[in-house]
Amino acid sequence: MKKLLKYNSCNILISNNLFNESNYNFSILRNKRILIITNKLIASLYLSKLKKLLYSVTNYLEHIAIPDGEKYKTMVTVNNIILVLLKKNYDNNTIIISFGGGVISDISGFIASIYRRGIDIIHIPTTLLAQVDACIGNKNSINHKYGKNMIGTFYEPKLIIIGLNFLNTLSKKEIYSGLSEVIKYGIIMDKSFFFWIKRNLKNLISLKLKFLYKCVTTCCKLKVNIINKDKIDNISRILLNFGHTFGHAIEKYTNYNYWTHGLAIAVGIIIATYVSLNLNIIKIKHAKLIRLLLIKAKLPIFGPKNINVNDYIDIIKYDKKNNTNSINLILPVNIGTAKVFYNVDKKIIIKSILDSKQDLLSKV
Repeated sequence: MKKLLKYNSCNILISNNLFNESNYNFSILRNKRILIITNKLIASLYLSKLKKLLYSVTNYLEHIAIPDGEKYKTMVTVNNIILVLLKKNYDNNTIIISFGGGVISDISGFIASIYRRGIDIIHIPTTLLAQVDACIGNKNSINHKYGKNMIGTFYEPKLIIIGLNFLNTLSKKEIYSGLSEVIKYGIIMDKSFFFWIKRNLKNLISLKLKFLYKCVTTCCKLKVNIINKDKIDNISRILLNFGHTFGHAIEKYTNYNYWTHGLAIAVGIIIATYVSLNLNIIKIKHAKLIRLLLIKAKLPIFGPKNINVNDYIDIIKYDKKNNTNSINLILPVNIGTAKVFYNVDKKIIIKSILDSKQDLLSKV
């Protein structure tokens, strides 16, 4: 079972099991030098199988496995990999394959976009979050001490290959983390998908293939529809950052430890929903539906205990969506619709953070 989606000149293939497919067209790789960038866990689980698949089209195949985790998405890691590329004289006939989650796709895409002014890249995402979001959209970035994803490029991959079989070895924490981005799509873009998720959460958490296939395909379609209209975050694409302003603050505050991207975004979604409530934008009944779905998806609705209001404010002022003297937020209007709101009152933001800490929605 395969699905072919397309954005710009990039094809997205979705398969139940990458290693059971015999009719993939890997001609794009023929006679190319291939460097696989992955992490140590994925390498131990799947690298030998991937190499076996690729040896049918090329004899020049190497890999680099970096430690797993957002804290390694840095210029130091980028420089270490570029040193390997330079020392081994990888030329313009090279294709990088990112093989892992969002951290790997970000690092790999960034390197591909800057090495020799751009070499080809293929993404093979192995986490739910990467399959529904991170690998799609041409964004590549690394973190800085002043904020997440502050250094980056837009660079289109040649191909994205999604194998649902990779999800079988994810921890439950990673599954829940990916569901955060899935739920995001329902809240901001597709009311019917939101309620489909609500009805089928157990099937998704237990990795029932039929439901995973629909989930991943729907998310890819929704994101592709936005990207085809807005390639570089000028207008509609900014909606995809719903929940990310506060979520990125949590990741930065905790130094990218324990709080995976998806878990932090779930809290960011809740805080943004409280901002919407306090601005009288969203109805209480819709806000309560968002809260309840996050809870049912085993996602957190409270941030770290020791992060306070001032910590949030100090970090979010560096958010990429902001202007010099204003805080801009993506807020839910109702289930299936979100909008960008500019120059949101700091007092409203502070009140919303405090309201979320008290879980006021559970009391109304």
